[in-house]
Amino acid sequence: MELKRVVVTGIGAITPLGNTLNEYWENLIAGTSGADMITQFDASKFRTKFACEVKGFDPTQFLDKKEARKIDRFTQFALVVSDQAMADAGLNKENINPDRVGVVFASGIGGLITFQHEVTDYAKGDGTPRFNPFFIPKMILDIAAGQISMRHNLRGPNFAVVSACASSTNAIMEAFNLIRLGKADILLTGGSEAVISEAGVGGFNAMKAMSERNDDPKTASRPYDKDRDGFVMGEGAGMLVLEELEHAKARGAKIYCEVAGCGATADAHHVTAPHPEGLGARNVMLSALNDAGMKPEEIDYINTHGTATPIGDGAEVKAITHVFGEHAYKLNISATKSMTGHCLGAAGVIEAIASIMAVVNDTVPPTINHFTDDPELDPKLNFTFHKAQKRTVGAALSNTFGFGGHNACVIVRKYNG
Repeated sequence: MELKRVVVTGIGAITPLGNTLNEYWENLIAGTSGADMITQFDASKFRTKFACEVKGFDPTQFLDKKEARKIDRFTQFALVVSDQAMADAGLNKENINPDRVGVVFASGIGGLITFQHEVTDYAKGDGTPRFNPFFIPKMILDIAAGQISMRHNLRGPNFAVVSACASSTNAIMEAFNLIRLGKADILLTGGSEAVISEAGVGGFNAMKAMSERNDDPKTASRPYDKDRDGFVMGEGAGMLVLEELEHAKARGAKIYCEVAGCGATADAHHVTAPHPEGLGARNVMLSALNDAGMKPEEIDYINTHGTATPIGDGAEVKAITHVFGEHAYKLNISATKSMTGHCLGAAGVIEAIASIMAVVNDTVPPTINHFTDDPELDPKLNFTFHKAQKRTVGAALSNTFGFGGHNACVIVRKYNG
């Protein structure tokens, strides 16, 4: 069968750089750091005392106060970005066929804050089980997809995807394939994460995965820098409206770009560490290029996974130079986690949005916080250090890699009719 073409017709974003798409993009290309000291709990005794928090978010501005209490922060984010994306795409309950519109949404961890509070409250008590009746529905990570469907009356395919930090890229891929196969006309897809809590920060600290640069949080996320010491935790959500091309054209929809292809692979190497030669990363980029029917020379920009971990950054660079050869030196590469922090299960869609906006605006967002070159990384590569760069971005590739060896990437390109 002939696969259908898929385009992006709506976007929603809540990030550490802003709670709308425009705020996020403007701060991204300005090279703004979203990091600061943690405000959501007392982190004074933790090894890492800072994070990239979403700022100024009040769920009661968007949700009924009573309903907001029944859902975890990650689902609050999810509902708001669904509203944003639906409005941006010009969609509502009256102008869609609800049976042909669905939701594929992701989270890496789900309602960790809810889980922590319920368990600690029980532990502080006398042993009598007193749990919130919404404990389980608030915690399970599939609930965001379900809540979105109920909010907008979407009765098409509906499920959650989890693959650690690759989760929302995998969600995009699943939504893309469902539309290509004619299973739906429109899918809301993306991911949400909100785990800046004692359990979240403490758990990643115990793994020694996060930066401990407490004296200078805003420069702590240092992808590709010689002195990088781990990622900075972020939170947020992103939503894409993916739509079958002819359906979008028939309703006169605004089209941001076309989704060209996706890939997914496994390292099959280690629980948390990437393959040292970037084998899985290499294979996932090749898979996405093959899926898109594109040559490496057609990619202009790579939004890398770039978490600022000593091993991870080097492995990804090796993979890029292997896949792209001499063209690697003509690419722009950047790690927007230097600004947003690592938004875990939401990272993929938040970075896919950055890639889409790079294509739309012919502007590559920077990698900030670079101070010392790493002699182990190829100095001829253009990491887009310090400042955004204007260039034609016909196509962009966005990488995400997760604990467990999960790799996923998506390619977006200009829509040319």
